[in-house]
Amino acid sequence: FTIQLIVNVAKMSLRDAPDVIKAADIELLLVDQASPAGGTIAEYLDIPFVTVCSALMFNREMSVPPFSMSWNYDPSWRGVLRNRVGYELFNIIGESLKKVINYHRKHWNLSTYNNANQYSSQLAQISQQPAEFEFPRKELPSCFHFTGPYHYPNSVSQESIPFPYEKLTGQPLIYASLGTLQNRLLWVFKMMAEACVGLDAQLVITLGWGVNPDYLPDFPGNPIVVGYAPQLELLQKATMTITHAGMNTTLHSLSNGVPMVAIPITNEQPGIAARIAWTGTGEVIPLKKLSVDKLQKAIKLVLTEDSYKKNALRLQEAIKRAGGVSRAADIVEQVVDTGKPVLASTKQ
Repeated sequence: FTIQLIVNVAKMSLRDAPDVIKAADIELLLVDQASPAGGTIAEYLDIPFVTVCSALMFNREMSVPPFSMSWNYDPSWRGVLRNRVGYELFNIIGESLKKVINYHRKHWNLSTYNNANQYSSQLAQISQQPAEFEFPRKELPSCFHFTGPYHYPNSVSQESIPFPYEKLTGQPLIYASLGTLQNRLLWVFKMMAEACVGLDAQLVITLGWGVNPDYLPDFPGNPIVVGYAPQLELLQKATMTITHAGMNTTLHSLSNGVPMVAIPITNEQPGIAARIAWTGTGEVIPLKKLSVDKLQKAIKLVLTEDSYKKNALRLQEAIKRAGGVSRAADIVEQVVDTGKPVLASTKQ
């Protein structure tokens, strides 16, 4: 489903976007790495583009597993062989996308692509991840920048989002969210509530848009359940996050030094969860293996074992050093000013 959606968006973009961009007199494109047709459009229009990794970075490297895999980092020959097999599978799945893009590249007299890394900009690539939240990399382009997330805990006020702060008890706060795309798994929310029953902690569940808590039966343990929550502000109060390992919630948690229990569901979430485990900032339970007992055990472990909090604080400091949105904006402006690759320093 996901690859077909990307192919359909690519077809639409390649057909319609050039005329729209010309009419708007746009001088530079910021192209999400998950929109691989964007670079071809920029080349056709002869304008620069910068690749933005809003989700987990997609850059392929044989020592690193494909981005959507839950595999651990393993630089041994066995791990590299496993990764090669994974990337070959990705090549097969992505062949229809490559054909669509290369069809237009030939029509526009552009050289065709041979591999997925060519989709990204050679001027600048910026990622919301801090370098410390990525497996060791040896083959990134010199224009790749780990800038860290584009939201800091105090940078955005969400006071306009209603929330019953008066119901907070002062107990350790567990914040639970499955984001906005996989938030219809109500049985997972129920398991979260059951797993927290009897703990000296208060659970806050945010259901996300499209789910009205007024029409749901009460969850066990009387957690605070809301349709939408001021996530950035609640994470400043949280002791732990239960998450689907979406990039935004993961980085928001780490920006506040909050460890996690991750329940990855789809897309790149297994890869993000693998990095949560690798950095020691949380525990991971695959959705297919989820049970109340396993979830409660993981929650208790993250709440009581100091290493998870210490590692989350370590990542918090890394995020602060990465530069965030200011650094990302500086890189984009440098591309505009010079039209040349913006090289990363050796110290990421």
